Amino acid sequence: MGKPTGFMEYERTALKEAAPKTRIKNFNDFHAPLNEAERRKQGARCMDCGVPFCQSGMMIGGMVSGCPLHNLMPEWNDLLYTGNWQQAYNRLAKTNNFPEFTSRVCPAPCEAACTCGVNGDPVTVKDNERAVIDHAWECGMTGPHIPKVRTGKKVAVIGSGPSGLAAADQLNKRGHEVTVFEREDRIGGLLMYGIPNMKLEKSLVQRRVAMMEAEGVKFVTGADVGKNYKAVKILKEFDSVILACGASRPRDIDVPGRDAKGIYFAVDFLKSTTKSLLNSGLSDGTYISAKGKHVLVIGGGDTGNDCVGTCIRHGCAQILQLEMMPEPPHERTASNPWPQYPRTLKTDYGQQEAIAVFGQDPRTYQTTVKEFVKDKDGNLKAAVLVRLEAKKDEKTGRISMVPIEGSEWEIKTDLVLIAAGFLGAESYVAEAFGAPLSARSTVLTGENESRTGVAKVYAAGDMRRGQSLVVWAIREGRNAACAVDEDLMGYSNLSRIE
Repeated sequence: MGKPTGFMEYERTALKEAAPKTRIKNFNDFHAPLNEAERRKQGARCMDCGVPFCQSGMMIGGMVSGCPLHNLMPEWNDLLYTGNWQQAYNRLAKTNNFPEFTSRVCPAPCEAACTCGVNGDPVTVKDNERAVIDHAWECGMTGPHIPKVRTGKKVAVIGSGPSGLAAADQLNKRGHEVTVFEREDRIGGLLMYGIPNMKLEKSLVQRRVAMMEAEGVKFVTGADVGKNYKAVKILKEFDSVILACGASRPRDIDVPGRDAKGIYFAVDFLKSTTKSLLNSGLSDGTYISAKGKHVLVIGGGDTGNDCVGTCIRHGCAQILQLEMMPEPPHERTASNPWPQYPRTLKTDYGQQEAIAVFGQDPRTYQTTVKEFVKDKDGNLKAAVLVRLEAKKDEKTGRISMVPIEGSEWEIKTDLVLIAAGFLGAESYVAEAFGAPLSARSTVLTGENESRTGVAKVYAAGDMRRGQSLVVWAIREGRNAACAVDEDLMGYSNLSRIE
């Protein structure tokens, strides 16, 4: 587990980031790697803690603590420290199909649960993971590895996000013939069009897809199953089907003036920018532009932050980000002890950039929209905001955020981006296969189970569990692959994550 005294000898050193005013000039990744000697020191900080909560993936206090994939952090941190890059990659790849994705977009619950973080700074687990997988790609350790034996069984995966790709990767390694169907023009789902390029460069997604193709996985784009591609055809041609279409139905804002021109869902805004960036370097003008606009982002999560960073790169005139809940504390509270995930204030890259450009944090807390104001042509010109306060329902005991009477004020805005989360899966795909939906609009399965109860049909990822993290999606895909393999072959040597 690294050097026994490493956590006392070496300080935590995270990846170097380009200055905000420099990095907003493009949509490229803005992190610079450490040299090998310094990176090995970071691996050495992984202490001999005895109980590595970093890899536990337990639910504590309603949030995950440690890695849901049970990544073997202490092992590959030690191998990184000793300079054994090949074995470090082997141990990393044992539990994680796509470390180049998770090491860039995962919020790192592993670091939040790191024992070093109890009285100091946690190990740079996420950065170490990135170093290992990037080195593996550079040195040809990653493959392709073509299965030597094929089973003759055919599996269809509907959706090419992280859960669908993970399921496809596992089943292909087992020797099944896998075809992935994607309704968009590019493979990757959330990884391609839901996450901005500066956070996850699309060349990394395309590189992984190309390797999976070389290993035998087939990809079909433009196949909107349940609409332009018949589910009955897939059921006839394939032995098993995995539904992994994500939780892509966005939560809306139901207030007067919602029909004003200039209000978009965040997912549509981000997708339009990435698609135009890939197609033409933004020269085709087909994207929703924030240039010169007074932008209002509704939602304080990761997607809202991505909208902030993207708008600043467009050249917006002003930006405000609304969060309904109170501002989190800057330090852990007594009710949020380690190894729970810390409910503390996080200032992400987009907010950092807004502070650098506009001189202040774009977030305002305990605030929501009461009304959108239109001009005579139906264009958005302003928004009426209102302050919120927490109130407890005497009957149910539930605490909710309610408007404070008389606290309204109006702001100028001509572009609104709704990043208020998702309500579940779009129903038409599940309905096409006869798979029942839960009250939360997720595909109904047994607890911790991928089987839908419909013959040959399985579900995985956000489509089954609801909106979640990329690491959960990969775990879901791996478990669905194991279930499919068991049913097709009578047993499975694919690992299931409990």
